[in-house]
Amino acid sequence: MVGEARHPDTDTGPLDGVTVLDASRVLVGPFCTMQLGDLGADVIKIEQPGVGDQTRGWHPPTYGESDESAYYLSVNRNKRSMTLDLASDDGRALFRDLASEADVVVSNFRVGTMEEWELDYATLREDNPGLVYCALSGYGEWGPDKDRPAYDLIMQAEGGLMSITGEADGAPVRVGVAIADIGAGMYATQAILAALLERELGDGTGQKIDVSLLDGQVAWMSYMASNYFATGTPPGRMGSKHPTLAPYQAFPTMDGYVIVAVPSPNLWPKFCAAIDREELVDDDRFATNADRVENRDALDTALEPAFEAATTEEILSLMDEYGVPASDVKDMEDVFENPQVAARDMQWSVSHPTAGEVEMAGSPMHLSKTPAGVRTHPPLLGEHTEEILSEYGYTEADIERLSDEGVL
Repeated sequence: MVGEARHPDTDTGPLDGVTVLDASRVLVGPFCTMQLGDLGADVIKIEQPGVGDQTRGWHPPTYGESDESAYYLSVNRNKRSMTLDLASDDGRALFRDLASEADVVVSNFRVGTMEEWELDYATLREDNPGLVYCALSGYGEWGPDKDRPAYDLIMQAEGGLMSITGEADGAPVRVGVAIADIGAGMYATQAILAALLERELGDGTGQKIDVSLLDGQVAWMSYMASNYFATGTPPGRMGSKHPTLAPYQAFPTMDGYVIVAVPSPNLWPKFCAAIDREELVDDDRFATNADRVENRDALDTALEPAFEAATTEEILSLMDEYGVPASDVKDMEDVFENPQVAARDMQWSVSHPTAGEVEMAGSPMHLSKTPAGVRTHPPLLGEHTEEILSEYGYTEADIERLSDEGVL
């Protein structure tokens, strides 16, 4: 069921009136600017003429019978596309012209590239002191690794995530989506919003933001990092299990898996009753959560037969009856058929000029007064070039000349 979430009026977004000049590509930057677009910002996506964002060519899969990459469509709604050759003098001059009136610039070019092109924060702020400039990179703009190439897979390894993901005796496993890119994109969005607020409450000047994929992954280690600092021992891979809670994991059933969470003392007796193992409540080995964590192997041995003797549906029914948090492992089809997901408007749809009706995951930002939503389809390459330049005072002759010269 497709959610009906829409942006009914372009003037109602909380970021209405904010212009974002998006010089990013692939995922981390586009995910950040998509969130800003969902919140009502005018996002101008700068793309290389004739090529565009690399993800336009990342297929299969494509959407329907079109050549539109599903990957590209997933993170580029609510933007306007403008082609511009930033490697040319005229292209850079035009970018500086746009940036002089922008509120935000987002870039994820290789560290040093924007400085070489004189499109860096120090240069752009001369004409626009209020500019908020967000630079995204793999390792950040300083430090011994700042010039190293970075991809999500590498960052999941570098930041520690792969050391704690997967089965204890198995190979390292990456999280199934590009979580390093998405995480850094979320941090970038937070920082941009904070900088815009500070600009409004402060003296009206902007600032530069530096967000790296590596920093985001290290920050996400949170309690795992704290566990290491407290013990001096790096945590390892535990599959679905939790280092400080038990049972809090997947159990194999007759026909699949059930995920069960028993994080509080009052849930333990309910859980035991649900699987008809009330005697475990009085077992000293499992009296407290700390006891259950210490005797985890014995606990698993005691619990697994009850799960293996029942179907997933039977176990879920029992857990629901006794008020124990549980779930089966849902795939994408299951997720988007979930009535709760539909009720929360987490599947959006927008008409696309070549791909038809495009469905996508919605925004989790539910604002009562100024809702986020889909206003425009992910743009075709250069779809809005003339429109944007006209708004900035460029004449038809100017646009034709720049196009003939390969700048657009």
